[in-house]
Amino acid sequence: MDVKNIDIGVVGAGSWGTALADLLGRKGFKLDLWAFEKEVKEQIESERENKLFLPGFSLSNHLYPSNNIAKVVAEKDLVLFAVPSHVMRETAARIHGHVSPQTIVVSASKGIENKTHLTMSGVLKETLTDLPEDAFSVLSGPSFSREVAMAFPTVIAAASTSQDTARFVQHIFATPYFRVYTNNDLIGVELGGAVKNVIAIAAGIIDGLGLGLNTRAALITRGLTEIRRLGLKLGANPRTFAGIAGIGDLVLTCTGDLSRNHTVGKKIGEGMRLREILQDMRMVAEGVKTAKSVYNLSRKLGIEMPISHEVYRILYDDISPKEACLRLMTRDLKQELDEH
Repeated sequence: MDVKNIDIGVVGAGSWGTALADLLGRKGFKLDLWAFEKEVKEQIESERENKLFLPGFSLSNHLYPSNNIAKVVAEKDLVLFAVPSHVMRETAARIHGHVSPQTIVVSASKGIENKTHLTMSGVLKETLTDLPEDAFSVLSGPSFSREVAMAFPTVIAAASTSQDTARFVQHIFATPYFRVYTNNDLIGVELGGAVKNVIAIAAGIIDGLGLGLNTRAALITRGLTEIRRLGLKLGANPRTFAGIAGIGDLVLTCTGDLSRNHTVGKKIGEGMRLREILQDMRMVAEGVKTAKSVYNLSRKLGIEMPISHEVYRILYDDISPKEACLRLMTRDLKQELDEH
């Protein structure tokens, strides 16, 4: 692929957006990067570093920061979204009318919108109405931004309902240290990436309580069951949850020290209040807001997701973590495997 002929815009200069933009820049693409914060734009321009969200990494000279979102997305072959899920809709609305109908739009954001219960591609499709169905894709998988910036071997999925779109995205992002698989199960890949953040908060709580490795392993396993239940109800391919966007991302986020969601949970397990934890965090822990979406959506659909429900109660009803754990362990005894 001749990189000189592909124009790319990246929307969102947090740690993940910056890491992906830098990856593309080092591959040879010249791209525009939209930063919400003026200081981030100026830092990248003058010092080639995003000190606010990805400190310690010298960024590619092929990366051009801007605070003008319309300029960043105009006349691009591919636009990558890497913004927090709760601002996806308003950010997408800002570029409506500026994106070419031929543009491929990729979401690297993980979450479920609170009000509509839409995944991020669903929000984009509902907002960018000039684009066809096959214009949308998703990147998801076990991928901490700092490790991608360090060029550690990483494996991720590019999902789209269009195989051609998925392959296009695959070839754009693939490097010798960033391996990309295609997947046609868009909803499954997105649900795996979103709900695992809720389970990761639970894993962090377990570690904060000092409950050991047995407990964490059980939680990850049963958490995967909950993700699979929700996915099946919404039409996902169950095999997706045994792959990199399912169990792969879940294990990483539940066990890695770089996981913001695990960090939030651990501090809760150690006795801190959610409000004071979030006040000290500059970057977003997506699982906090996604927990509310998962709780309401699963109740609406009649899906049993006890771990996710207890996380919601800890975060929003101020239930004690020890009480939540006891409730989970003393539920009615059942067989392990679901019928489907």
